[in-house]
Amino acid sequence: KFHLLDGDKIAVLVSSFIQEELRCIDPDGTAVKCGVVQTAYANGSSTLYLKNAVKTNVVIAKTGVKFVHAAAHHHFDVGVYFEANGHGTVLFGPKFYDFIATADARLRGTPRHNRANIALRRLRALPALVNQSVGDAMSDMLLVDAILFLRGWDLSTWANLYADMPSKQAKVKVADRTVISTNDNETAATAPLALQTALQSAMDAMASQENTAGNGGPKPRCFVRPSGTEDAVRVYAEANSQKGADSLASEAMMLVHKLCGGVGDPPQPLITNSRL
Repeated sequence: KFHLLDGDKIAVLVSSFIQEELRCIDPDGTAVKCGVVQTAYANGSSTLYLKNAVKTNVVIAKTGVKFVHAAAHHHFDVGVYFEANGHGTVLFGPKFYDFIATADARLRGTPRHNRANIALRRLRALPALVNQSVGDAMSDMLLVDAILFLRGWDLSTWANLYADMPSKQAKVKVADRTVISTNDNETAATAPLALQTALQSAMDAMASQENTAGNGGPKPRCFVRPSGTEDAVRVYAEANSQKGADSLASEAMMLVHKLCGGVGDPPQPLITNSRL
């Protein structure tokens, strides 16, 4: 079976490794603030895993590398961001370099096999490997390969850290995309006024149908955002089954067409070919 190790999986791998090494030197985890920046397109299972398993901070930013890059720089001393499409990098702020200098002075003279000393050498090498300016596919690949080697993991172990929620993307053509606006991170529509209320009702209905309300797992969700290049609205939905994701996306498309000046015939229900 085909498995896509996407930007969400890279962010989980890298952020968990960095935090593990930092805690070897600073068990309380208070010296350096680490976190991950995602966009609304990040799979809900990855966000839940980062919060509950990695126990790191997660910030949702507007779609686009320039927005997630700025958020990583603003919110964290070590900020990890990888969009779902794989674009991303790691940013190291001044507090990280101060931390490394302090740890180096404290650990000087300790045996090289001391776990904190090993962690220090690993962390000190990271900024030299990662391209902090724009991200770089080759350096990111080497970073991932190094982490997998150090942990003794194969690709299957990495892929099975969590299971992605099935998702669906679509678009609806509209007469004027400017009638739709969203909040700062594009997770909710702010205009037309009735749109987000209707979308939330659809999400609640799907959660009830899938019996996921209150179980602590990822919840069905959807969001819409105006296209930046054409008079169309992008639709994203995810649920605990592909059928549920298709259904939720179809409902969101119908709502956009109805409330936002859709062009042409109403959208047809979406059906994913499960054999693909």
